[in-house]
Amino acid sequence: MNRPKRGLRQSRGNDGLMLFAADSLNGAEFNEDTIIVGLVNNMPDAALRSTERQFSDLLSVASREQRVLLRLYSLPGLTRGESAGSYLAERYQPVDELWRSAIDGLIVTGTEPHAVNLADEPYWGNLTNLIEWTASHTISTIWSCLAAHALVLHVDELKRRRMAGKLAGVFTSARRGEHPITTDLPGRWCLPHSRYNDLPEDRLVTLGYSVLAHSRETGADLFVRGRGHSLDVCLQGHPEYEDDTLLREYRRDVGRYLAGESDEYPLIPCGYLDDHAVKLLECFRAKALRQRDVGLLAAFPVSEVERRLFARWRPTAAQIYSNWLSYLAESKRRLGRSRTAKN
Repeated sequence: MNRPKRGLRQSRGNDGLMLFAADSLNGAEFNEDTIIVGLVNNMPDAALRSTERQFSDLLSVASREQRVLLRLYSLPGLTRGESAGSYLAERYQPVDELWRSAIDGLIVTGTEPHAVNLADEPYWGNLTNLIEWTASHTISTIWSCLAAHALVLHVDELKRRRMAGKLAGVFTSARRGEHPITTDLPGRWCLPHSRYNDLPEDRLVTLGYSVLAHSRETGADLFVRGRGHSLDVCLQGHPEYEDDTLLREYRRDVGRYLAGESDEYPLIPCGYLDDHAVKLLECFRAKALRQRDVGLLAAFPVSEVERRLFARWRPTAAQIYSNWLSYLAESKRRLGRSRTAKN
């Protein structure tokens, strides 16, 4: 018996059809050239819907003429509130459904860590099962931020290291070498970062990863390695971020300081805002340091700063994901030709 479809919608015309959260497929919705991508969205409740939107919008732009179907999955072991739980039940499939699915590519997001050691997180066993599964059941998997750290820890026993402070902002990386994932990208590009931890680049190289983008500030920005039948694509940055994502994360961190949940006032994200926006945030900071009251957050100048935002990383982000979709499509065609030759 066919399962009912949940949350199915179209975002584009027939040339570049994008379908979301389809539980069943039929000939009217896809053909043999359709790329099926799974998204395992592990983000906390507050960022769950925005993260889904960020990736679906980015894939929609990156797909161009390629037909892509996006399926949404949730990982057990993550604490969820009632509202987020209901939303997941309505639009997402449990990860157990993934084991029985035929997908081409997978995107796995990070989440907000609660344990010093990732292996102590309550979802660790489920995440490592996913890591093992992708090696033989996907053409390629994108591991985003904490998910990339989890992959390297589980597969290579390389622990991430805590940085002196939070790396937050938009940073420029330099291209290293040639690879299908970086086709048509310039020699230098910028991407947002938002993290407290890093992976030592020299150890990644020793372990066999190819670092495709690097900078002094971010270290290994983008790195890849084949594992089993799949290509692992690891991003410590967040090309999927929207214009205001870093601003809203910064406001959240300010709120934690004002509420007494953090001892240090957060630094303004680097390379992200113009001088006027920085001045507005510096004025708010001076007031917050004098009057540490969570009620002050209502006066945070979100709208004034938002008007001065410009996500200059978006063309690069779209190209990276377009290259990834092309890699999936070409690999799928090649595998199809191989199967035909064997038959």
